[in-house]
Amino acid sequence: MPLKVYQSLWATELRRPGVPERPVAERFDRVKSAGFDGMAIDLGAMDIVAARATVPEFARTGLSGLLTAFPRSIEELRPALHLAKDIGSPFVIVIGQVMPLSVAEMVPVIEAWMRIGREEGVPLQFETHRNCITNDMFSTLLLLEAIPEMRLAADLSHYVVDREMMLPISADYQAQVTRLLERSDSFQGRVANRCQVQLPLHFPQHRPWIEVFRDWWRRGFALWQARHAAEAECIFLCELGPRDYAITDVNGKELSDRWEEALLLRRWAGEDWQAAANVTAPATAAEAV
Repeated sequence: MPLKVYQSLWATELRRPGVPERPVAERFDRVKSAGFDGMAIDLGAMDIVAARATVPEFARTGLSGLLTAFPRSIEELRPALHLAKDIGSPFVIVIGQVMPLSVAEMVPVIEAWMRIGREEGVPLQFETHRNCITNDMFSTLLLLEAIPEMRLAADLSHYVVDREMMLPISADYQAQVTRLLERSDSFQGRVANRCQVQLPLHFPQHRPWIEVFRDWWRRGFALWQARHAAEAECIFLCELGPRDYAITDVNGKELSDRWEEALLLRRWAGEDWQAAANVTAPATAAEAV
């Protein structure tokens, strides 16, 4: 039961004023040579025309593909699913930009996207992300109750900020996170605190939050392993974004090396995956209360 660790093309951007970005092909080569299993394309960071231009890079490098879509309408998801097939993405992560105010109005939107996914033969995972239909953790939990088939891509950094979680994480929040993890079919690597969505990983003051996230990853991995066959592959995506996700100093310089941090996240994910394999009875949400 292997863990596959991907890097995000968006995360390889520098976004330094006056400094040109490295060519896409060069960034693919660097990700491949570093030993990542795949590359994720983010349609929130590039339009679909530019994204289509990356298709030959997957064939050239042998990297597996993954796609994140930001559909602004129901039908806008469909061309993203076509692109996903072209890059070999096993599923599409949806960060839906149709955002009704009530859960009752959200349900038919999610169900319509899921119907398109079935029509195109592409599984969908809805990311736990801000500024989208799953913006709030509480409404997302209600959506999971209303739509039993809805699956998640867990980026819990957004919900730590969304709910301004404090340390130690309360028992109620831990139980709610477990409910999310029970429905999560992939995971993303980023560490947050209640005020900042992406913390530098080498700062000693951030160690308590690193331990929180690594505990969640271990729990999520254990739950994933318990419900999948031995030959199934789980994807962990390192997605450390450029500024303004990355914190900068007075001169606009990032406080940490995101490339080195991605390699560190990959190592932690491997360790936590192995640790999860030794867990015989992962706690359910009911048990975590």
